[in-house]
Amino acid sequence: MANNVVLIADDDKNVQEILQLYLKKEGFDVEFADDGDMALKKARDLKPDLIILDIMMPVLDGLEVCKQLRKESDVPIIMLTAKGEDLDKILGLEIGADDYVTKPFNPREVVARVKAVIRRVAERGEKGGHNKKNVIAYPGLEIDIDNYYVKLNGQEVAMTPKEIELLWYLASNCNKVFTREQLLEEIWGYDYYGDTRTVDTHIKRIRAKLNKKDNYPWDIKTVWGVGYKFEVNT
Repeated sequence: MANNVVLIADDDKNVQEILQLYLKKEGFDVEFADDGDMALKKARDLKPDLIILDIMMPVLDGLEVCKQLRKESDVPIIMLTAKGEDLDKILGLEIGADDYVTKPFNPREVVARVKAVIRRVAERGEKGGHNKKNVIAYPGLEIDIDNYYVKLNGQEVAMTPKEIELLWYLASNCNKVFTREQLLEEIWGYDYYGDTRTVDTHIKRIRAKLNKKDNYPWDIKTVWGVGYKFEVNT
């Protein structure tokens, strides 16, 4: 069985070398891209299992690369951001990145995140099948967690895997309130290193994509001071 392939898109050779050293030690195959344009081409040609994508790159920056990849692929993406650049982190999550790591980073932490993301993707693939228990339907809305799609009024809505997982989890526990910490642990895993703003960002994107109309008997509600719930009026 072939090793998982990680594409490191960063023009800093030191970053490439240190991440290659730690990833190879854990059994990953590693490929490199020195600029954004090369990252896009290698992502399309190699179809890696995960991409570590630096925001500050020549030709095309990482945010633009992420945006373009999300139009055609659900490949997991971990963004590398400069220390304290909160706006970059938020933008990265809004356009579909799965996680972010702040420079300077601990390479062991990066490897832990890579392994956690790839493990979750593998667990999704093992489900397979068309188990109707994993299809949730409300008026105008259908969520299929096995085949990873969401339909609104019969039309498929483009969502990232994490958005679908979060929506499915809330909708499968309708009218139950979850804290941001509970959602982080359930959807991203106990070993996720992000913060609760990740949940807020994903909820914001889901709401925008569903573009809820007043005639729907369901909604994603904010419970102030607590978290979120998928509210269904019967």
